Amino acid sequence: MTTVAVPGVLDQLKALSHEIRFELVRHLAGGERCVCDLEALLGLPQSKVSYHLGILREAELVSSEQRGKNTYYTLRQDQFFQLGGNLLGEIFTGPLALTHQTKSIC
Repeated sequence: MTTVAVPGVLDQLKALSHEIRFELVRHLAGGERCVCDLEALLGLPQSKVSYHLGILREAELVSSEQRGKNTYYTLRQDQFFQLGGNLLGEIFTGPLALTHQTKSIC
């Protein structure tokens, strides 16, 4: 039995950190798109668009569906909401200090 690694917060943030992938996500936020539509919107060749979509798919931020010769991509909104919550959970691991710090080095 093989186990599939679930992408963590850093994996998903890394996937979003590239400007092409960020632009892909912005376009997909408007709804489902075919790869050919994304090529035209970004002015990039199919191979480059597909490469970056593959990274987003591995990070579980987009899903794809083959229809005939075309592949359509959709944003996985649930993953973006979870990413926001998980990111905050990993940053704020303990109670927030609202007053003077007692362990300051200055």
